[in-house]
Amino acid sequence: MRIAVLEDDVSQVELLMAWLTDAGHSVQAFSNSADLLRSLGRDSYDVMLFDWEVPGLTGLELLTKLKGDRRLETPILFLTNRDNESDIVAALDAGADDYILKPARRMELMARLNAAARKQGNAAPRDGTLFPPYLFVAPTHTVDFNGQTVTLTTKEFDLALFLFRNAGKLVSRSHILECVWGSRGDLNTRTVDTHMSLVRQKLALAPENGWRLNTVYRHGYRLENLATDSPL
Repeated sequence: MRIAVLEDDVSQVELLMAWLTDAGHSVQAFSNSADLLRSLGRDSYDVMLFDWEVPGLTGLELLTKLKGDRRLETPILFLTNRDNESDIVAALDAGADDYILKPARRMELMARLNAAARKQGNAAPRDGTLFPPYLFVAPTHTVDFNGQTVTLTTKEFDLALFLFRNAGKLVSRSHILECVWGSRGDLNTRTVDTHMSLVRQKLALAPENGWRLNTVYRHGYRLENLATDSPL
């Protein structure tokens, strides 16, 4: 997963970075809310982990802004020292997906992050993953739809499944590079655009099939399920 960490305690950041990277995740740390907000203007994440007391907007204020004004669907978890019941309730009522008290326990933190990701459909794919009318068959790298069977390359299949699992979300090119190619987000993104064009063509991602793949200028892509997504 691609994880954003909002935390201004250097030692805490170092610990979280070590745990998360050892678990195979890509992590970007921010010491204040303004930097994270700027990043969200051009980038995207699978999960975000907030401390409460950070410079600028507090974690709660930032959560309220993202879940309220921006209607961000990315899971946001709190990792904080604040243990008052009123604080926990306020965070959960504002849209937090979980609330963890410091000091964090490594295995519990990983389990809670994974649980939040599963709720958003970011768990590991299984055989026969269905997004009507598309059926993804992992062992053969094929997609069945409307009576057709389309064979994709490994990367095309991984990219298509990533898009469908993140349907409705705006995903940046660097996010796609990291999650599908396992590459750093600052590498050349032309590969993403080329593969995106091939996937769009091979799977006929068009309104008549119930899905639309939008290119978002200077950011990335959004796959929309026209049966459920409302226009922004």
